Amino acid sequence: MKDALINRDLLHLYRRARFGGIPEKEISVRRAIAGLFRESDSYMPIQLARAQPDISIMGDSAMPANIEEVKKDRMKRNREEIRELNAAWMAKMAAGENAFRERMALFWHGHFACRVQNSAFVESYLNTIRKNALGSFGDLLMAVSKEPAMLQFLNNQQNRKNKPNENFAREVMELFTLGRGHYSESDIKEGARAFTGWGFDSKGNFQFREKLHDDKEKSFLGKKGNFRGEDVIKILLEQRQTARFITAKLHKEFVSENLDEKRISSLADDFYKSGYDVSKLMHTIFSAGWFYENTSGNMLIKSPVELVIGIQRTLGGAEFIDKEPFLYIQKVLGQVLFYPPNVAGWPGGRNWVDSSGLLFRMQLPDLMAGVAVHKIKAKDSGDVNDQNVKRKGENARINVDWAKWANRFDKIQDEKLPVILSQLLLAVQPKPSVMALIIDKNKDISDRTNHIKRLTLAIMGLPEYQIS
Repeated sequence: MKDALINRDLLHLYRRARFGGIPEKEISVRRAIAGLFRESDSYMPIQLARAQPDISIMGDSAMPANIEEVKKDRMKRNREEIRELNAAWMAKMAAGENAFRERMALFWHGHFACRVQNSAFVESYLNTIRKNALGSFGDLLMAVSKEPAMLQFLNNQQNRKNKPNENFAREVMELFTLGRGHYSESDIKEGARAFTGWGFDSKGNFQFREKLHDDKEKSFLGKKGNFRGEDVIKILLEQRQTARFITAKLHKEFVSENLDEKRISSLADDFYKSGYDVSKLMHTIFSAGWFYENTSGNMLIKSPVELVIGIQRTLGGAEFIDKEPFLYIQKVLGQVLFYPPNVAGWPGGRNWVDSSGLLFRMQLPDLMAGVAVHKIKAKDSGDVNDQNVKRKGENARINVDWAKWANRFDKIQDEKLPVILSQLLLAVQPKPSVMALIIDKNKDISDRTNHIKRLTLAIMGLPEYQIS
Protein backbone atom coordinates (compact mmCIF):
# COMPACT_ATOMS: atom_id res chain seq x y z
CA MET A 1 0.00 0.00 0.00
CA LYS A 2 1.30 3.44 -0.92
CA ASP A 3 0.63 6.71 0.90
CA ALA A 4 -1.09 7.92 -2.26
CA LEU A 5 -3.86 5.38 -1.73
CA ILE A 6 -5.08 7.26 1.34
CA ASN A 7 -7.73 9.23 -0.44
CA ARG A 8 -9.73 10.76 2.41
CA ASP A 9 -12.77 11.49 0.23
CA LEU A 10 -12.83 7.90 -0.99
CA LEU A 11 -12.56 6.53 2.55
CA HIS A 12 -15.36 8.86 3.62
CA LEU A 13 -17.57 7.55 0.82
CA TYR A 14 -16.82 3.96 1.81
CA ARG A 15 -17.64 4.61 5.47
CA ARG A 16 -20.95 6.27 4.71
CA ALA A 17 -22.15 4.17 1.76
CA ARG A 18 -20.74 0.66 2.17
CA PHE A 19 -20.05 0.11 5.90
CA GLY A 20 -16.38 1.01 5.53
CA GLY A 21 -13.64 -1.08 4.04
CA ILE A 22 -10.32 -0.17 2.46
CA PRO A 23 -9.95 0.38 -1.30
CA GLU A 24 -8.03 -2.44 -2.97
CA LYS A 25 -6.45 -0.08 -5.48
CA GLU A 26 -6.22 3.60 -6.29
CA ILE A 27 -9.47 4.81 -7.82
CA SER A 28 -11.15 8.19 -8.28
CA VAL A 29 -14.17 9.12 -6.21
CA ARG A 30 -16.22 9.49 -9.39
CA ARG A 31 -15.45 5.93 -10.46
CA ALA A 32 -16.05 4.67 -6.93
CA ILE A 33 -19.53 6.23 -6.91
CA ALA A 34 -20.33 4.59 -10.22
CA GLY A 35 -19.08 1.31 -8.80
CA LEU A 36 -21.36 1.60 -5.78
CA PHE A 37 -24.45 1.66 -7.94
CA ARG A 38 -23.16 -0.88 -10.46
CA GLU A 39 -22.27 -3.40 -7.74
CA SER A 40 -25.68 -2.94 -6.10
CA ASP A 41 -27.63 -3.28 -9.32
CA SER A 42 -28.51 -6.93 -8.74
CA TYR A 43 -30.77 -8.31 -6.05
CA MET A 44 -31.16 -11.78 -4.55
CA PRO A 45 -33.81 -12.48 -1.88
CA ILE A 46 -32.91 -14.00 1.47
CA GLN A 47 -35.03 -17.13 1.82
CA LEU A 48 -34.88 -18.93 5.13
CA ALA A 49 -38.22 -18.73 6.91
CA ARG A 50 -40.85 -21.42 6.39
CA ALA A 51 -44.31 -20.14 5.47
CA GLN A 52 -46.55 -20.28 8.53
CA PRO A 53 -50.28 -19.59 8.67
CA ASP A 54 -51.32 -16.82 11.02
CA ILE A 55 -53.31 -18.63 13.71
CA SER A 56 -54.87 -15.39 14.92
CA ILE A 57 -56.95 -15.03 11.73
CA MET A 58 -57.89 -18.67 11.22
CA GLY A 59 -61.51 -19.68 11.69
CA ASP A 60 -62.54 -21.88 14.62
CA SER A 61 -63.10 -24.87 12.35
CA ALA A 62 -59.47 -24.67 11.16
CA MET A 63 -58.00 -24.59 14.65
CA PRO A 64 -56.04 -27.72 15.62
CA ALA A 65 -57.12 -29.52 18.78
CA ASN A 66 -53.81 -28.93 20.58
CA ILE A 67 -53.82 -25.23 19.76
CA GLU A 68 -51.76 -24.11 22.80
CA GLU A 69 -48.95 -26.56 22.04
CA VAL A 70 -49.00 -25.53 18.39
CA LYS A 71 -48.77 -21.85 19.36
CA LYS A 72 -45.89 -22.48 21.76
CA ASP A 73 -43.94 -24.49 19.19
CA ARG A 74 -44.59 -21.92 16.48
CA MET A 75 -43.44 -19.04 18.68
CA LYS A 76 -40.20 -20.92 19.37
CA ARG A 77 -39.61 -21.61 15.68
CA ASN A 78 -40.43 -18.01 14.79
CA ARG A 79 -37.82 -16.70 17.24
CA GLU A 80 -35.21 -19.11 15.89
CA GLU A 81 -35.94 -18.21 12.28
CA ILE A 82 -35.90 -14.45 12.95
CA ARG A 83 -32.45 -14.90 14.53
CA GLU A 84 -31.39 -16.82 11.41
CA LEU A 85 -32.66 -13.97 9.21
CA ASN A 86 -30.70 -11.52 11.36
CA ALA A 87 -27.56 -13.62 10.89
CA ALA A 88 -28.12 -14.02 7.14
CA TRP A 89 -28.58 -10.28 6.60
CA MET A 90 -25.56 -9.40 8.75
CA ALA A 91 -23.50 -11.88 6.73
CA LYS A 92 -24.60 -10.26 3.46
CA MET A 93 -23.67 -6.82 4.76
CA ALA A 94 -20.27 -8.02 5.97
CA ALA A 95 -19.49 -9.86 2.72
CA GLY A 96 -19.78 -6.61 0.78
CA GLU A 97 -21.94 -7.99 -2.02
CA ASN A 98 -24.34 -5.25 -3.09
CA ALA A 99 -22.94 -3.24 -0.18
CA PHE A 100 -24.73 0.01 -0.99
CA ARG A 101 -28.08 -1.76 -1.50
CA GLU A 102 -27.73 -3.40 1.92
CA ARG A 103 -26.72 -0.07 3.51
CA MET A 104 -29.81 1.59 2.04
CA ALA A 105 -31.97 -1.32 3.18
CA LEU A 106 -30.66 -0.77 6.72
CA PHE A 107 -31.80 2.85 6.48
CA TRP A 108 -35.25 1.82 5.25
CA HIS A 109 -35.48 -0.74 8.07
CA GLY A 110 -35.28 2.17 10.50
CA HIS A 111 -37.62 4.34 8.44
CA PHE A 112 -40.27 1.64 7.98
CA ALA A 113 -39.79 0.28 11.50
CA CYS A 114 -41.62 -2.98 11.96
CA ARG A 115 -41.66 -5.69 14.64
CA VAL A 116 -43.72 -8.89 14.42
CA GLN A 117 -43.21 -12.47 15.55
CA ASN A 118 -44.06 -14.29 12.31
CA SER A 119 -40.71 -15.14 10.67
CA ALA A 120 -42.23 -15.58 7.21
CA PHE A 121 -43.71 -12.08 7.46
CA VAL A 122 -40.33 -10.68 8.61
CA GLU A 123 -38.56 -12.36 5.70
CA SER A 124 -41.03 -10.95 3.19
CA TYR A 125 -40.71 -7.46 4.70
CA LEU A 126 -36.89 -7.65 4.64
CA ASN A 127 -36.79 -8.71 1.01
CA THR A 128 -39.20 -5.96 0.04
CA ILE A 129 -37.02 -3.20 1.50
CA ARG A 130 -33.89 -4.81 0.04
CA LYS A 131 -35.42 -5.21 -3.42
CA ASN A 132 -36.76 -1.63 -3.58
CA ALA A 133 -33.98 0.07 -1.62
CA LEU A 134 -32.54 1.94 -4.61
CA GLY A 135 -35.58 2.28 -6.84
CA SER A 136 -38.65 4.49 -6.66
CA PHE A 137 -39.65 5.57 -3.18
CA GLY A 138 -43.26 5.41 -4.35
CA ASP A 139 -42.89 1.76 -5.29
CA LEU A 140 -41.17 1.02 -1.98
CA LEU A 141 -43.87 2.84 0.00
CA MET A 142 -46.67 0.96 -1.73
CA ALA A 143 -44.93 -2.41 -1.38
CA VAL A 144 -44.06 -1.99 2.31
CA SER A 145 -47.57 -0.71 3.07
CA LYS A 146 -48.98 -3.97 1.70
CA GLU A 147 -46.59 -6.20 3.60
CA PRO A 148 -48.37 -8.46 6.14
CA ALA A 149 -45.75 -7.56 8.74
CA MET A 150 -46.56 -3.84 8.46
CA LEU A 151 -50.32 -4.34 8.28
CA GLN A 152 -50.15 -6.48 11.40
CA PHE A 153 -47.73 -4.23 13.28
CA LEU A 154 -49.89 -1.15 12.66
CA ASN A 155 -53.20 -2.94 13.29
CA ASN A 156 -54.72 -2.50 9.84
CA GLN A 157 -55.94 -6.10 9.87
CA GLN A 158 -58.58 -4.77 12.30
CA ASN A 159 -59.41 -1.72 10.18
CA ARG A 160 -62.94 -2.08 8.78
CA LYS A 161 -65.91 0.06 7.93
CA ASN A 162 -68.07 1.21 10.82
CA LYS A 163 -65.10 0.54 13.12
CA PRO A 164 -61.99 2.12 11.54
CA ASN A 165 -58.58 1.71 13.17
CA GLU A 166 -56.55 4.89 12.67
CA ASN A 167 -53.10 3.57 13.60
CA PHE A 168 -51.93 2.60 10.10
CA ALA A 169 -53.11 5.82 8.42
CA ARG A 170 -51.53 7.96 11.15
CA GLU A 171 -48.10 6.33 10.90
CA VAL A 172 -48.09 6.33 7.09
CA MET A 173 -48.37 10.11 7.25
CA GLU A 174 -46.33 10.89 10.37
CA LEU A 175 -43.45 8.44 9.95
CA PHE A 176 -43.37 7.35 6.31
CA THR A 177 -44.25 10.41 4.21
CA LEU A 178 -45.22 13.87 5.50
CA GLY A 179 -43.88 14.07 9.02
CA ARG A 180 -45.69 15.42 12.06
CA GLY A 181 -47.58 18.68 11.65
CA HIS A 182 -48.37 18.37 7.96
CA TYR A 183 -51.79 16.73 8.21
CA SER A 184 -54.91 17.11 10.34
CA GLU A 185 -56.85 14.76 12.60
CA SER A 186 -59.51 14.78 9.93
CA ASP A 187 -56.95 13.53 7.39
CA ILE A 188 -56.13 10.66 9.75
CA LYS A 189 -59.78 9.68 10.10
CA GLU A 190 -60.48 9.94 6.39
CA GLY A 191 -57.25 8.13 5.53
CA ALA A 192 -58.17 5.31 7.90
CA ARG A 193 -61.51 4.95 6.11
CA ALA A 194 -59.65 4.62 2.80
CA PHE A 195 -57.45 1.85 4.21
CA THR A 196 -60.40 -0.18 5.50
CA GLY A 197 -60.35 -3.64 4.01
CA TRP A 198 -56.56 -3.75 3.58
CA GLY A 199 -55.27 -6.93 5.19
CA PHE A 200 -53.76 -10.34 4.51
CA ASP A 201 -54.91 -13.94 4.36
CA SER A 202 -53.74 -16.86 6.52
CA LYS A 203 -50.75 -17.43 4.19
CA GLY A 204 -49.57 -13.83 4.42
CA ASN A 205 -50.75 -12.66 1.01
CA PHE A 206 -52.03 -9.10 0.73
CA GLN A 207 -55.81 -9.09 0.52
CA PHE A 208 -58.31 -6.35 -0.21
CA ARG A 209 -61.45 -7.37 1.67
CA GLU A 210 -64.05 -5.42 -0.24
CA LYS A 211 -66.88 -6.21 2.18
CA LEU A 212 -64.92 -4.55 4.99
CA HIS A 213 -64.09 -1.44 2.95
CA ASP A 214 -65.83 1.88 3.50
CA ASP A 215 -66.84 2.77 -0.06
CA LYS A 216 -68.31 6.18 0.71
CA GLU A 217 -66.72 9.53 -0.25
CA LYS A 218 -63.73 10.73 1.73
CA SER A 219 -62.00 14.08 2.01
CA PHE A 220 -58.23 13.68 2.29
CA LEU A 221 -55.59 16.44 2.11
CA GLY A 222 -57.96 18.73 0.24
CA LYS A 223 -59.18 16.14 -2.24
CA LYS A 224 -62.52 14.35 -2.35
CA GLY A 225 -63.40 10.95 -3.76
CA ASN A 226 -64.26 7.35 -3.04
CA PHE A 227 -60.63 6.69 -2.11
CA ARG A 228 -58.98 3.37 -1.38
CA GLY A 229 -55.58 2.86 0.21
CA GLU A 230 -53.74 3.11 -3.12
CA ASP A 231 -55.37 6.49 -3.75
CA VAL A 232 -54.24 7.80 -0.37
CA ILE A 233 -50.64 6.76 -1.06
CA LYS A 234 -50.79 8.40 -4.49
CA ILE A 235 -52.06 11.64 -2.92
CA LEU A 236 -49.28 11.51 -0.32
CA LEU A 237 -46.71 11.18 -3.08
CA GLU A 238 -48.20 14.23 -4.80
CA GLN A 239 -47.27 16.32 -1.75
CA ARG A 240 -43.89 18.04 -2.10
CA GLN A 241 -43.59 17.78 1.68
CA THR A 242 -43.14 14.02 1.27
CA ALA A 243 -40.09 14.58 -0.93
CA ARG A 244 -38.69 17.04 1.59
CA PHE A 245 -39.31 14.73 4.56
CA ILE A 246 -37.55 11.78 2.93
CA THR A 247 -34.69 13.95 1.65
CA ALA A 248 -34.09 15.39 5.12
CA LYS A 249 -34.01 11.91 6.68
CA LEU A 250 -31.52 10.67 4.10
CA HIS A 251 -29.38 13.78 4.70
CA LYS A 252 -29.36 13.08 8.44
CA GLU A 253 -28.41 9.46 7.83
CA PHE A 254 -25.66 9.93 5.25
CA VAL A 255 -24.46 13.55 5.41
CA SER A 256 -25.11 15.44 8.63
CA GLU A 257 -27.77 15.90 11.28
CA ASN A 258 -27.44 19.64 10.73
CA LEU A 259 -29.79 20.52 7.90
CA ASP A 260 -29.04 23.27 5.40
CA GLU A 261 -32.56 24.37 4.41
CA LYS A 262 -31.53 25.69 1.02
CA ARG A 263 -29.68 22.48 0.23
CA ILE A 264 -32.57 20.27 1.39
CA SER A 265 -35.06 22.28 -0.66
CA SER A 266 -32.95 21.93 -3.80
CA LEU A 267 -32.42 18.20 -3.31
CA ALA A 268 -36.08 17.61 -2.47
CA ASP A 269 -37.22 19.53 -5.54
CA ASP A 270 -35.06 17.34 -7.79
CA PHE A 271 -36.19 14.21 -5.93
CA TYR A 272 -39.84 15.13 -6.48
CA LYS A 273 -39.32 15.92 -10.16
CA SER A 274 -37.49 12.62 -10.71
CA GLY A 275 -40.52 10.65 -9.55
CA TYR A 276 -38.84 9.86 -6.22
CA ASP A 277 -35.81 8.18 -7.79
CA VAL A 278 -33.74 7.16 -4.75
CA SER A 279 -30.64 6.22 -6.75
CA LYS A 280 -30.60 9.60 -8.51
CA LEU A 281 -30.92 11.45 -5.20
CA MET A 282 -28.12 9.47 -3.56
CA HIS A 283 -25.88 9.88 -6.60
CA THR A 284 -26.39 13.65 -6.38
CA ILE A 285 -25.51 13.61 -2.67
CA PHE A 286 -22.37 11.52 -3.11
CA SER A 287 -21.22 13.67 -6.03
CA ALA A 288 -21.55 16.98 -4.15
CA GLY A 289 -18.52 18.74 -2.73
CA TRP A 290 -20.29 19.45 0.56
CA PHE A 291 -20.68 15.71 1.18
CA TYR A 292 -16.91 15.50 1.72
CA GLU A 293 -16.49 18.57 3.92
CA ASN A 294 -14.48 17.50 6.95
CA THR A 295 -16.16 19.62 9.65
CA SER A 296 -17.37 18.74 13.13
CA GLY A 297 -20.96 19.41 12.06
CA ASN A 298 -20.74 16.69 9.42
CA MET A 299 -19.58 13.95 11.77
CA LEU A 300 -21.99 11.05 12.34
CA ILE A 301 -21.96 8.43 15.09
CA LYS A 302 -22.00 4.90 13.73
CA SER A 303 -25.07 2.84 14.53
CA PRO A 304 -24.32 -0.48 16.29
CA VAL A 305 -24.85 -2.44 13.08
CA GLU A 306 -22.64 -0.03 11.12
CA LEU A 307 -19.94 -0.37 13.78
CA VAL A 308 -19.97 -4.18 13.81
CA ILE A 309 -20.18 -4.55 10.04
CA GLY A 310 -17.56 -1.84 9.58
CA ILE A 311 -15.06 -3.80 11.67
CA GLN A 312 -15.77 -6.92 9.62
CA ARG A 313 -15.61 -5.07 6.28
CA THR A 314 -12.38 -3.27 7.15
CA LEU A 315 -10.68 -6.49 8.21
CA GLY A 316 -11.49 -8.27 4.96
CA GLY A 317 -15.14 -9.24 5.39
CA ALA A 318 -14.28 -11.39 8.41
CA GLU A 319 -17.13 -13.69 9.45
CA PHE A 320 -18.40 -14.41 12.95
CA ILE A 321 -17.43 -17.87 14.17
CA ASP A 322 -20.74 -18.27 15.99
CA LYS A 323 -23.99 -16.38 15.32
CA GLU A 324 -25.29 -16.11 18.90
CA PRO A 325 -22.65 -13.69 20.25
CA PHE A 326 -23.29 -11.07 17.58
CA LEU A 327 -26.90 -11.00 18.77
CA TYR A 328 -25.46 -10.35 22.21
CA ILE A 329 -23.46 -7.45 20.75
CA GLN A 330 -26.58 -6.01 19.07
CA LYS A 331 -28.43 -6.33 22.37
CA VAL A 332 -25.74 -4.61 24.44
CA LEU A 333 -25.44 -1.75 21.94
CA GLY A 334 -29.22 -1.31 21.56
CA GLN A 335 -29.95 -2.23 17.94
CA VAL A 336 -31.33 -5.73 17.41
CA LEU A 337 -32.41 -6.09 13.79
CA PHE A 338 -36.18 -6.66 13.38
CA TYR A 339 -36.80 -5.48 16.97
CA PRO A 340 -37.02 -1.66 16.78
CA PRO A 341 -37.99 -0.05 20.10
CA ASN A 342 -41.22 1.42 18.71
CA VAL A 343 -43.00 2.51 15.51
CA ALA A 344 -40.56 5.42 15.07
CA GLY A 345 -37.56 3.10 14.93
CA TRP A 346 -34.22 3.83 16.57
CA PRO A 347 -33.63 7.52 17.43
CA GLY A 348 -29.98 7.36 16.28
CA GLY A 349 -27.38 10.09 16.52
CA ARG A 350 -26.04 10.75 20.00
CA ASN A 351 -28.71 8.41 21.38
CA TRP A 352 -26.51 5.52 20.25
CA VAL A 353 -23.92 6.31 22.90
CA ASP A 354 -24.21 6.32 26.67
CA SER A 355 -21.40 5.80 29.21
CA SER A 356 -21.61 1.99 29.33
CA GLY A 357 -22.35 1.72 25.63
CA LEU A 358 -19.27 3.79 24.72
CA LEU A 359 -17.05 1.62 26.90
CA PHE A 360 -18.29 -1.54 25.21
CA ARG A 361 -18.00 0.05 21.76
CA MET A 362 -14.33 0.83 22.45
CA GLN A 363 -13.72 -2.72 23.67
CA LEU A 364 -15.53 -4.28 20.72
CA PRO A 365 -12.59 -4.57 18.26
CA ASP A 366 -10.56 -6.52 20.84
CA LEU A 367 -13.58 -8.66 21.65
CA MET A 368 -14.27 -9.48 18.01
CA ALA A 369 -10.58 -10.15 17.33
CA GLY A 370 -10.48 -12.61 20.22
CA VAL A 371 -7.75 -10.85 22.20
CA ALA A 372 -10.01 -9.92 25.10
CA VAL A 373 -13.07 -11.21 26.95
CA HIS A 374 -15.79 -8.95 28.26
CA LYS A 375 -18.88 -9.68 30.29
CA ILE A 376 -21.27 -6.79 29.99
CA LYS A 377 -24.94 -7.48 30.59
CA ALA A 378 -27.26 -6.78 27.69
CA LYS A 379 -29.85 -4.06 28.22
CA ASP A 380 -33.24 -5.36 29.32
CA SER A 381 -35.75 -3.89 26.90
CA GLY A 382 -38.51 -6.36 27.69
CA ASP A 383 -38.86 -7.59 24.12
CA VAL A 384 -39.43 -11.24 23.26
CA ASN A 385 -35.92 -11.64 21.93
CA ASP A 386 -34.31 -11.08 25.35
CA GLN A 387 -34.78 -14.63 26.50
CA ASN A 388 -32.95 -15.93 23.44
CA VAL A 389 -29.89 -13.70 23.57
CA LYS A 390 -26.82 -15.07 25.29
CA ARG A 391 -25.56 -12.91 28.13
CA LYS A 392 -21.92 -13.74 27.49
CA GLY A 393 -19.62 -12.53 24.76
CA GLU A 394 -16.64 -14.86 25.16
CA ASN A 395 -17.14 -16.33 21.69
CA ALA A 396 -18.07 -13.14 19.84
CA ARG A 397 -15.11 -13.59 17.55
CA ILE A 398 -14.56 -13.15 13.84
CA ASN A 399 -12.08 -14.97 11.63
CA VAL A 400 -9.45 -12.41 10.64
CA ASP A 401 -6.60 -13.18 8.27
CA TRP A 402 -4.07 -10.94 9.98
CA ALA A 403 -1.27 -11.98 7.63
CA LYS A 404 -3.31 -10.78 4.66
CA TRP A 405 -4.14 -7.55 6.47
CA ALA A 406 -0.47 -6.98 7.30
CA ASN A 407 0.55 -7.64 3.70
CA ARG A 408 -1.34 -4.50 2.70
CA PHE A 409 1.40 -2.52 4.42
CA ASP A 410 4.46 -4.49 3.31
CA LYS A 411 5.97 -1.44 1.61
CA ILE A 412 5.29 0.92 4.54
CA GLN A 413 8.18 1.66 6.88
CA ASP A 414 7.58 0.71 10.52
CA GLU A 415 7.76 4.30 11.78
CA LYS A 416 5.04 5.35 9.32
CA LEU A 417 2.61 2.53 10.18
CA PRO A 418 0.74 4.26 13.04
CA VAL A 419 0.02 7.36 10.97
CA ILE A 420 -1.02 5.37 7.90
CA LEU A 421 -3.32 3.11 9.94
CA SER A 422 -4.83 6.08 11.75
CA GLN A 423 -5.59 7.85 8.49
CA LEU A 424 -7.11 4.72 6.98
CA LEU A 425 -9.27 3.76 9.95
CA LEU A 426 -10.41 7.07 11.44
CA ALA A 427 -12.60 9.86 10.10
CA VAL A 428 -11.27 12.16 12.83
CA GLN A 429 -7.63 12.06 13.83
CA PRO A 430 -6.75 11.73 17.54
CA LYS A 431 -4.44 14.03 19.43
CA PRO A 432 -0.70 13.44 18.90
CA SER A 433 -0.37 12.54 22.58
CA VAL A 434 -2.89 9.69 22.14
CA MET A 435 -1.03 8.29 19.16
CA ALA A 436 2.25 8.60 21.09
CA LEU A 437 0.83 6.38 23.84
CA ILE A 438 -0.31 3.76 21.30
CA ILE A 439 3.11 3.77 19.64
CA ASP A 440 4.93 3.48 22.97
CA LYS A 441 2.72 0.62 24.19
CA ASN A 442 3.34 -1.44 21.06
CA LYS A 443 6.95 -0.55 20.28
CA ASP A 444 8.49 -3.78 21.59
CA ILE A 445 6.42 -6.18 19.46
CA SER A 446 9.01 -7.72 17.13
CA ASP A 447 6.72 -9.78 14.88
CA ARG A 448 5.53 -7.38 12.18
CA THR A 449 2.15 -9.04 11.61
CA ASN A 450 1.39 -8.99 15.31
CA HIS A 451 2.67 -5.42 15.55
CA ILE A 452 0.28 -4.30 12.80
CA LYS A 453 -2.56 -6.27 14.41
CA ARG A 454 -2.03 -4.59 17.79
CA LEU A 455 -1.74 -1.12 16.28
CA THR A 456 -4.90 -1.71 14.25
CA LEU A 457 -6.93 -2.84 17.26
CA ALA A 458 -5.60 -0.02 19.44
CA ILE A 459 -6.65 2.58 16.87
CA MET A 460 -10.06 0.90 16.38
CA GLY A 461 -10.49 1.08 20.16
CA LEU A 462 -10.30 4.89 20.21
CA PRO A 463 -13.41 7.05 20.65
CA GLU A 464 -12.70 8.54 17.21
CA TYR A 465 -13.49 5.17 15.61
CA GLN A 466 -17.13 5.64 16.61
CA ILE A 467 -17.42 8.45 14.06
CA SER A 468 -17.99 8.04 10.34
